[in-house]
Amino acid sequence: MIEYLIGVDGGGTGTRVRIASPDGVELAQASAGPSALSQGVAKAWTTILSAIGEACAAADVGSPSLSCMAIGLGLAGVHNKEWAAQFVAADPGFAALALDTDGFTTLMGAHDGRPGAIVAIGTGSVGEAMREDGAKVEVGGWGFPAGDEASGAWMGLRALNHIEQVLDGRVEGGAFARDVIAACGGNRDAVQIWLGRANQTAYASLARFVVAHGASDPVARAILEHAGREVAGIARALDPAGRLPLALCGGLGEVLLAWLPEETRARCTPPRGDSARGALRMIEQHLKEKAQ
Repeated sequence: MIEYLIGVDGGGTGTRVRIASPDGVELAQASAGPSALSQGVAKAWTTILSAIGEACAAADVGSPSLSCMAIGLGLAGVHNKEWAAQFVAADPGFAALALDTDGFTTLMGAHDGRPGAIVAIGTGSVGEAMREDGAKVEVGGWGFPAGDEASGAWMGLRALNHIEQVLDGRVEGGAFARDVIAACGGNRDAVQIWLGRANQTAYASLARFVVAHGASDPVARAILEHAGREVAGIARALDPAGRLPLALCGGLGEVLLAWLPEETRARCTPPRGDSARGALRMIEQHLKEKAQ
């Protein structure tokens, strides 16, 4: 018998978990470190189970068996079918499991499962839409560094390229460059070491400097304006007629609203819920379909 529903949003920067009763009433939520499948299947499960334990503690329900829980997960990295299969095979014993991309669960949360489009922008980026006929469309989501346009990691990569040129003396740098250089160790040798160790999450950590200096530094502004155009391009590909409601989601979604072309910004509506809530909706629908 299923006593609890679990919704999980797992990305390259962090994990959010919501726990609900079988009738969908939310009881608590918790967060933990990254659980994107690029981190490794074992690490992803360890992080998710830890967050579930914290959510159960917050809900004051003790430590229920996994066999009485049904879990829906929206995880970064599910596009890699090999990783996804390994993750499902390592299921530690949930009563039911539904897995999709974090982009799809973000879509489910943003529009309450109804037709609409989203561009999710955080460590990575992806566009998802569900059209009136129920068809699913995905744009982007190719992963860093080849894709993930407008994402935190994409911005961070451009910030690094700028400070390389500043340190070389090829261009002049201002406060934006100084802040990024300081965050990467303070000098050329330290930046080289930083680059050798950096992953997607590390690059994304530099996006805060792009945002902070966007109003005053021309390089940071250019990065943000470029990001806005990339978001607009994803939105057009998702819904060429522009009829669906559009939500910008993720940690950088609200920030990038101000940098969108006007016609794209005019279509945007606030998301109704987050990816973890969308994962709850996904597992609810999965259980209903199984019961039919």
